[in-house]
Amino acid sequence: MNSGKPSKEPFTNSFVIIFDSNEDCENMYWIAYSLWKSKFWHQHLVGSVISFLRLPDFKKEFFSKSKLLMQEHEEHLKYVAALKLLELKEKQFHENMDLINDMRRVISHRYCNR
Repeated sequence: MNSGKPSKEPFTNSFVIIFDSNEDCENMYWIAYSLWKSKFWHQHLVGSVISFLRLPDFKKEFFSKSKLLMQEHEEHLKYVAALKLLELKEKQFHENMDLINDMRRVISHRYCNR
């Protein structure tokens, strides 16, 4: 269920949106991320086997919703900062889990190969 999920890099069967500035790109990325995470796009998905989002539906809904969310710019910035912090913490958590799993593997290997 990755339809509508934003990415910093283009991938197969995706839309690419180009912005004039990095700030605009960052703002729209986090709006798109929030919409995807809140399952906003599920009501617009089509396809019985592989769900996808049609470009006209995306354009109509995304630009109207982003305009609405950007009206309170200070509140928007606060939410974006919180989402960035959570993403950073999640990344650190996954890195720690990888380290723990590596250490578990090393200890098990040493224990079994005495």
